[in-house]
Amino acid sequence: MLLEKLKNKHLILASGSPRRQELFKDLGIKFSIQVKEIEENYPSNLQAEEITNYLAKLKAQAFKNELDENDIVITSDTIVWHQNKALEKPKTTQQAIEMLESLSGTKHKVITSICIKTVKTQKVFFDVTYVTFKNLTSQEIEYYVKNYHPFDKAGGYGIQEWIGFIGVTKLEGSYFNVMGLPMHKLYEELLKM
Repeated sequence: MLLEKLKNKHLILASGSPRRQELFKDLGIKFSIQVKEIEENYPSNLQAEEITNYLAKLKAQAFKNELDENDIVITSDTIVWHQNKALEKPKTTQQAIEMLESLSGTKHKVITSICIKTVKTQKVFFDVTYVTFKNLTSQEIEYYVKNYHPFDKAGGYGIQEWIGFIGVTKLEGSYFNVMGLPMHKLYEELLKM
C-alpha cells in the first residue's frame, strides 16, 4: 500500500505542530520534519479555503529550490471560519477568550488545506468540518484558556482537549481535519502519486 508506494521517496512534513507530527507518525510511513519560518500573511480579499490554500502553497514555496528528485514536501494550514471571518491563532489570553465566546452556542467551519510539492508537481486540496459548540459558560472558557494555553491553535481551541470533551455537541466531517490534518484525504492523494 502506501508504505510500498513511497519506499524510494523522502517525505518532508513542513510543520512544527505536535498534533500534525503525531498524526503523520500514525500513518506508519517514514518522514522527516523541516520547518521554515515564513510570514503567514495573505491578501485581505481571500475568503475561507482561499486563505488556507494560499498559505499552504506559500509554505511549500519556501522549499522551491531545495527539493531533490525523490523529495515530497507536505505543508498545511488550518483556520476556523466563523461569521464570514478567519479565526487564526490567538496571540493573547483575551483574544482566546473572545474567540471561544464567539464560538459558544454556534456552528463554525474548520478548514485545512494541504499542499503536496515535488520537483515537478504541486497539488493543493482542502477539507471542511463543521463543529457545533454548546453554550459555554465564562467559567468554562476561562478555565480552558488558563489551563490549556491554546495559543498555537486556530480558533483558540483543540478539539482533542478538555474544551472539546465538554463543549463540542456535533461534528460533521473529519475529526482529524479539526486537529489540523485531514488524514483520509492526505492518504488518498499520496496513493495517487
